[in-house]
Amino acid sequence: MKKLLSVFGLFALVFQPPLHAQEVGRVISSVPVIQQVAVPRQVCTQQQVTTQPHKSGAGALMGAIAGGTVGHAIGRDGLGTAIGIFGGAILGDKIEGAPPPETKNVQTCSTQHFYESRTVAYNVTYEYAGKQYMVQMPQDPGPTVRLQITPVASAGSQPYNYPPPPPLPAATAVPPPGSAPQNW
Repeated sequence: MKKLLSVFGLFALVFQPPLHAQEVGRVISSVPVIQQVAVPRQVCTQQQVTTQPHKSGAGALMGAIAGGTVGHAIGRDGLGTAIGIFGGAILGDKIEGAPPPETKNVQTCSTQHFYESRTVAYNVTYEYAGKQYMVQMPQDPGPTVRLQITPVASAGSQPYNYPPPPPLPAATAVPPPGSAPQNW
């Protein structure tokens, strides 16, 4: 007899009707919710910059060598050589001259925020069972909206209560976590 009741209970659970049903409501209106959103963008500009390049120093070096040689040949002492090096460096630097200015294109970038209008949701009004309802949805549902209907117990009815599980035998009792061990 117990096996028959167990099989019947299992059969009832497997073939029980669902507790909720899928229904369809007719969409009356779907109004987009528009919001201003800051969108960062990188903006780059090109500018022409003129720079004066540095001298190579080769003219001053060659002038110092030539001036030192001439000063040593004329003066035959350290003072003549020193004056020749100094004068030759100045003369060589002037002969080298300044290189022509260089013009370069320089790119400068910055992040700027632009505001765009974007649809963030839809305020949907729909009709179901002769009544109108409103809901906010992430997408436009189209002409119909799927509804999930779940039954709710009325105020006067009592929900089915399952019997509580039997208590554990005293030999298998476990102290609560964090409490001090006790002698059983």
